Parts: sequence; structure tokens; C-alpha cells
Amino acid sequence: MAISPADLKRVTERGVSNIIVREEFVKLLEEGKPLRLKMGFDPSRPDIHLGHVVGLRKLRQLQDLGHQLILIVGDWTAQIGDPSGRSATRPMLTHEEVMENAQSYLQQFFKVVDRDRAQVVYQSEWFGKFSLADVIGLTGRFTVAQFLERDDFAKRFAEHRPIAITELLYPLLQAYDSVAIESDVEFGGTDQMFNLLVGRELQGMMGQRPQQCFLMPILVGTDGVQKMSKSLDNYVGVDEPPDDMFGKIMSLPDDLIVSYFDLLTDTPEGDLEEMTSSIAGQTVNPMDLKKKLAEDITRVFHDGSSATAARARFERVVQQRALPEEMPVVAISSLTGPRWSNALVAAGLVGSVSEGKRMINQGAVELFPPTGPSHKLTEDGQFQAPESGTAVKVGRRRFASLQE
Repeated sequence: MAISPADLKRVTERGVSNIIVREEFVKLLEEGKPLRLKMGFDPSRPDIHLGHVVGLRKLRQLQDLGHQLILIVGDWTAQIGDPSGRSATRPMLTHEEVMENAQSYLQQFFKVVDRDRAQVVYQSEWFGKFSLADVIGLTGRFTVAQFLERDDFAKRFAEHRPIAITELLYPLLQAYDSVAIESDVEFGGTDQMFNLLVGRELQGMMGQRPQQCFLMPILVGTDGVQKMSKSLDNYVGVDEPPDDMFGKIMSLPDDLIVSYFDLLTDTPEGDLEEMTSSIAGQTVNPMDLKKKLAEDITRVFHDGSSATAARARFERVVQQRALPEEMPVVAISSLTGPRWSNALVAAGLVGSVSEGKRMINQGAVELFPPTGPSHKLTEDGQFQAPESGTAVKVGRRRFASLQE
């Protein structure tokens, strides 16, 4: 079925960084034949965040237009590690670790992508049959000079930092994936452009029609500066509880509101333009827009009632500075010392003693005794059992009620 002008505009313009080659891709869409959409992922970590969702939403749009998604689990390349944008070698994973992470990834991917219109394949289906002769034949099609043009490799080479030979294999293996599944279009972030182009070139060398390269914009993280990343702790995970998801989105800088609506929701373009002008003209409170954004995104990954409840709790706890109506109960007797940082770990409010010390030093730990005023801990002093019924707040969203 031929694509309508409205759908063509939505697919090729909104939430798109670049399409190589755009004219060829548009022609394929207008022909109306089902395309094989390649999306590969390396399950080097067991979870995904909103930065990944930008590309998944585009895949879902094309699925809804009748195209076929081929989702490649990089169970070989994940063991090598792609340093794109990191300028450092990533640790190699065991196959067992990769497969365990893959199952978690897939469960989260299918919160956005239609499982019934997706085919999941594993690289081991073809690389498991590769011989040394196959590997040498693949490497012989490209030169080291070509690969040193990639930004992260070029930077490390210029700085005399090591580049493992296995890392040079990564783009080749990803490229061969395109040959193995006869990809028509491959999707990736702008930091993956080199790898996608290698796939396009390799297909041409091996007698296939070169794939189109669909490059997605990089989502800026909650810090408002760098790309969303777990390692930078500026991410919103798709599997996070509703309150955490809502609260993290509310921490966004105001200048990211419209871009998040644009890349992560189906808000009409006219509404986006109105938001932009309203924020610029200071005729709207950005907090109100952020609440709508947080509620809309939370609803996608949870449900309407959870999103509404998360908003209500945020308004009560953060804006009105009241305690939540429900908090985890922690027995005071379980709070082993000797210091407050140790007690916070025992209460499950922080992950480590060092994190507890940091939160205390930042004035982010507050006690609410049942009698008397609340007060913040200002130093990691000796732990003394508080009055039963005392509430503890760590940061903006972590609470516990301490009971005898």
C-alpha cells in the first residue's frame, strides 16, 4: 500500500536526524512494498532508557504502515563491545551474561515495538558457522585507514591510546548482519553512522541493494547537557516505577520540554509550536507543561491510573513538601550503626555507605519526627535510634517510616 503524504512527512521528518539516502528511502516507501527494517542491539546492559525509545517509536510507525522489523540480538558483538562515543574499550561479556541481558531487553523493547510484527534473530545463527577463512575474507574488504576515520578510533589513535583488534571487528560484524538478513533499512543513533555506512557498503560489495541508513537524534539526558546514559546517571529507564519515572522527568531543564514532547510523544506539531512560543513569551508555567509530559510518558510505560497517582504524589511530596500517604516501614532495630550512613544502607534508602555520606553532606537527608519540627542531617554522625514513627526522606523520592 502506497504511503500517504501525511505519513511520509511524519516518518521522514519528525524525530529524524538524517536519512542516507533520503531520496532512495522515500522512493521505497512510495512503492508500497514491505521493507525489512534492521534494528540491532547489544545487550551489554539488562535495561533500556528513553534514549532508546526515540528509535523504537520510529520503528513502530513503520510497522504500523506494514513494514517488517528484524530485531537482531548482538550476542556476538556484545561480547566484543563497541566503544562508539566512549573512547575506551568496553569489557567483554560472557555469552551467558549476554543472553540473560537479552531477555530483559526484549521484554522492555516490546513495550514500544509490536511483538507480533517483529522477527527476533540472533547473530549466532550466522556467526556460529563462520570459519577463520570467512573472517579473513570479511576483513579483506576494508582497510585500517578507512576504520581510523571513525571519530572515536581517530581520537584514540591520535592520543596514542590502545585500540584492540577486536574493536575493529565490531563494525564488520554489524555490517555483515545487514547482509545476513538482507536489510532494506538500518536504524541507529547519529553515533552509529559509521557502522551503518559500513553495512551499506558491504551489501553493495556482496551484490545486494545497499540499505538505507536511518539516523535518529540523540536524546539529551536529565542533566540537560550530555546524551542520556546509565553510566552518567542522567537517564529515565523504561522499567522504572511510576513515581521514579515521573520524578525524573520533572527534573528536566525547561529548555528540553518541547524536544521531549517531540521525540517521545505524538503531540501534534501545532501544539509543539504553541508550547515553544508560550515558553519563549513566558505566557505558560513550564512546570505545568512538564507535569503533562511526565504524566504522558509514565502512562505509556505503565497505565493511566499509575500516571495520575504519580502526579498526585509528586504534587503532594515535592511541591507541597508533605510526606507520602504510604511509605515502606523499616524496623528501627534493623538499623545497625555505627553511623547514619550505615543506617541508611540498612534501611534500603541508599545503595552504599559512600552514597549515604554524600547525601548527608549535600543536605539531602531529612528526618520528620512524630513530635517536633523536621530537620536535615548535616553530618554523618553517630547513629542514635530515633523516635518510633519518624519518617526519613532521602533526596526527592525515597522515604521510609521508622517503627519499633
